[in-house]
Amino acid sequence: MLEMRPDCERCGTVLRADQPGAFICSFECTFCALCADALDETCPNCGGELMDRPTRTGAALARHPASTEPRFKG
Repeated sequence: MLEMRPDCERCGTVLRADQPGAFICSFECTFCALCADALDETCPNCGGELMDRPTRTGAALARHPASTEPRFKG
């Protein structure tokens, strides 16, 4: 199950689990669409491809809530 991190690691933009617009690599590094585009869809941490993160909604989100631990270090 994806951790569903709450923010972009590069700029700190809030990324809600129930909305599109987040991009992840295979290690779940998480970036907003603008940062993923600026990074040419390549993760700066591992060099992996950044892909659209799926959304989690409704009962699934209630049973398995998104992480609340921020990743932005800015």
